[in-house]
Amino acid sequence: MLSVSVLVVLIVFCALAFDYINGFHDTANAIATVVSTRVLTPRTAIIMAACLNFVGALVSTQVAKTVASGLVDTARFQIADLYQPAVLAAKLKNPVDPVSQYLAEWLSPETAHLLGQYPATGEPAKELQAGMVADLNRIIQRADLYAARRFAGIPLAAQAVEKAKDSRRLKPEELANNNRALLEKAYPGELASNQHVFQVVILAAILGAIVWNLITWKYGIPSSSSHALIGGLCGAAISHGGLRFVLWDGIVQKVLIPLVGSPVMGFIIGFILMTTIFKTLAHVHPGRVSAGFRHLQVLSAAAMAFTHGLNDAQKSMGIITMALVSARILVEPVVPLWVVLSCATAMALGTSVGGWRIIKTMGHKIIRLEPVHGFAAEISSAIVLFVTSHFGMPVSTTHVISGSIFGVGSSKRLSAVRWGVAQSMVVAWILTLPAAGLVAAFSYEILVHLGLGH
Repeated sequence: MLSVSVLVVLIVFCALAFDYINGFHDTANAIATVVSTRVLTPRTAIIMAACLNFVGALVSTQVAKTVASGLVDTARFQIADLYQPAVLAAKLKNPVDPVSQYLAEWLSPETAHLLGQYPATGEPAKELQAGMVADLNRIIQRADLYAARRFAGIPLAAQAVEKAKDSRRLKPEELANNNRALLEKAYPGELASNQHVFQVVILAAILGAIVWNLITWKYGIPSSSSHALIGGLCGAAISHGGLRFVLWDGIVQKVLIPLVGSPVMGFIIGFILMTTIFKTLAHVHPGRVSAGFRHLQVLSAAAMAFTHGLNDAQKSMGIITMALVSARILVEPVVPLWVVLSCATAMALGTSVGGWRIIKTMGHKIIRLEPVHGFAAEISSAIVLFVTSHFGMPVSTTHVISGSIFGVGSSKRLSAVRWGVAQSMVVAWILTLPAAGLVAAFSYEILVHLGLGH
């Protein structure tokens, strides 16, 4: 079995590989319109996108924090985590130490009843083990678990103690993770650490996303790397411990609603902006309009690249941060600077290598783009990406720019958009979450079979 530190190194490597692939898979979308309208050469656009991705990635880490702590329950116990269930049951049945006394006080009536029938010898019944696990998962959500006297003599990390002292200010997932770490220290022989197993979950999630990205890139399908990663994370977590390991409120609020809403908002803003431009400049010679927007599109492309870095570059940052937190290297999901810089670098390198297949789909097959269309689509997308990044929503640049291009094209006439291409893209979008999830779940089972998991 590989050590936690080795798994973390593997995760960092794979996450950077994912960002590299994301570079030629998704970052192409940030520059597709400005290249397709021939305002900038691919080389110039790539250099600009790489630089502004860096700047955008440095401005905020709200999306990374969502990925790191708002989508999957990294603290939850399961029966497999009871390394010595008989010893734990005996301690809770006849509590002597302060921590056991606290836990015994907050056991459910059902678990307390089963403990009363337990003879304190032999393997506890599965029903009792399930009850203890359920109670532990409820107790780690309590802000009053830690007390200096209660944990006196237990070797706790200084940062964990500081967080525990200020536990009422922690987010629920941070509180649960910190409390679990405290209980693991209090019961080192009875409770398994989740440091190792969640590294395997995260590794499987990245593998699932990478495989799906390579498939869609090969066929030039502009699917979402962002949602491939999130789908992979959910699939691996479910394979590990079932549906309860996914924070469904976070998935709905931070993923599914933006998944539908962001391209719709891109469509609406693109439609309104393009209609406004048409009406405002209706009497201006088309040549002058095109010439003017060739200059403006450089600015809009810059805004698009900046907001792309602001949102899309943060997914791998969040994954690496999640790995560092679950490995107890970090106490809270604050993205280290080296993670920000390395992820931005990997994405920039990927941008310089590939992406032309998807640029061609985005810039030519949906609608014939002129500089004015490119400007409207990029500004619309930049607005949506900026707002969603502010609220920590890991949306898809692919979805947003596609929706904006559809809106811009529809402002002239609906037939201007090649809706057959749109249909195939929407199908790919819908398939991304479950497909990447299935690949990640399969990857997790393989890794466990190889001896990396429980």
